[in-house]
Amino acid sequence: MFVGNYQQELNLQENDDSILIIINALNPDFHLKKILLLLKKLSMKTKLLTLALGLSAGLWAQPTWQEILPESNGSRYDDVFFLNPNLGWAAGSGGFVYKTQDGGAHWELQLDLGDIYIRNIEFLNENVGFLGTLNGGFYKTNDGGNHWTLVNNVVPANGNEEPNDVICGLDAVGTHTIYGCGTYFGPAYIIKSVDSGATWQFIDMSAYAESLVEVLFVDENTGFASGGNSNGGVILKTTNGGASWTEIYHTGINGEWVWKLQRLFSNPEIMFGSVESMAPLNGKLVKSVDGGQNWVSKEVPDTDIQAVGFNTENHGWMGGHHTGFLETFDAGNTWTNTGFGGSLNRIQFFDENLAYCAGNGIYKFSDENLGTTHPSGNAEREKLEVHIAPNPVGNQLEFNVNFKSADHIILRLFDNNGKWITEFKTERITSAGKKNYSFPFPYPAGTYYLSLHNDSGEQAEKIIKK
Repeated sequence: MFVGNYQQELNLQENDDSILIIINALNPDFHLKKILLLLKKLSMKTKLLTLALGLSAGLWAQPTWQEILPESNGSRYDDVFFLNPNLGWAAGSGGFVYKTQDGGAHWELQLDLGDIYIRNIEFLNENVGFLGTLNGGFYKTNDGGNHWTLVNNVVPANGNEEPNDVICGLDAVGTHTIYGCGTYFGPAYIIKSVDSGATWQFIDMSAYAESLVEVLFVDENTGFASGGNSNGGVILKTTNGGASWTEIYHTGINGEWVWKLQRLFSNPEIMFGSVESMAPLNGKLVKSVDGGQNWVSKEVPDTDIQAVGFNTENHGWMGGHHTGFLETFDAGNTWTNTGFGGSLNRIQFFDENLAYCAGNGIYKFSDENLGTTHPSGNAEREKLEVHIAPNPVGNQLEFNVNFKSADHIILRLFDNNGKWITEFKTERITSAGKKNYSFPFPYPAGTYYLSLHNDSGEQAEKIIKK
């Protein structure tokens, strides 16, 4: 019997014939005693039987994460989308779009929008695709990404400062239907097209959420959206194409978002969600085994959890701005930081042995030997420069923030236990530069956290009130 790097031989002497049976011990149904009983009943007569158990890397290669597209000028890949195992696109905060037609072995740069922050990319077919940004509009391609044009018929801004073409989540379903949502900084809305993007419907979601980050549809009518409201991170469900929605889960902690959703490919009734929290709290994994009717929550050792991807009901990975691939084998009860990758945002699984992920680099989960030599590491994002003075504070909080580029900012206050106290301000930053802020601070003596959430993530600054 061959286990790992050790081998034994089991002799059944009957005549001069012999057979070799290779058993894949990675199969959870494998049971050696059952196999031996079965072999004894075979009509074949054997002299030498060697049971080779496929635990050796020489026989069965184990799937693992490897980098297939390195970091680009310090930017983050916010999204990766593969139409099939070979044809895919990657997009990110540096305003770029890359395309591969061979599973990530080779990439071509298709688009460079400069300072425009691309949040997501999605395709209906090999030609028709869509590109959502945080500060540069909503785009469509009809030729596989070679050329992109602005979509200008979603809905005007309705007098708001923020246009309704800022998109945080996209999901294509069926042959002609595409859904989008926005935004993590508010307001909350859904956009929908049933004719491959020729015309669009705008759905005001303010009755259900204050912000939306993700959409995930089962078919043209049934789907989910997630983000945040006054009840914390929230998951919503529709069964009529977005005409009405029902809240099916909330985290109960104001200031959290349910950032990403996944339906397990082998059992769509099993769903996962990532919950981004705020310091000093940890992020969370939420899981449902009944299609979203009931949920359980498990803590994850990172506050800014965003990516989630499972290849079985119990085995999966999560990640955010401060860690690489966090791995669990027990449905989130325990986690191990693999030390690989960084700043993860999107994981897309095809099957148990094939997935793609966007973060500091583009990563592939497979049993191929891709020869990665210099993976993009677990570098944290560049934080905002924040100066609070004085600190300890009195009855007025004064600080400044140095923005490196156009951005968005949500300024919120939490107590030492992570309880939401107030939101100071949400605004769009139109250009780089230093901004001064001043807010009344009529709170008791103690420790507080100023939360600053911008396009590249969240950070918390400690405040002392004496």
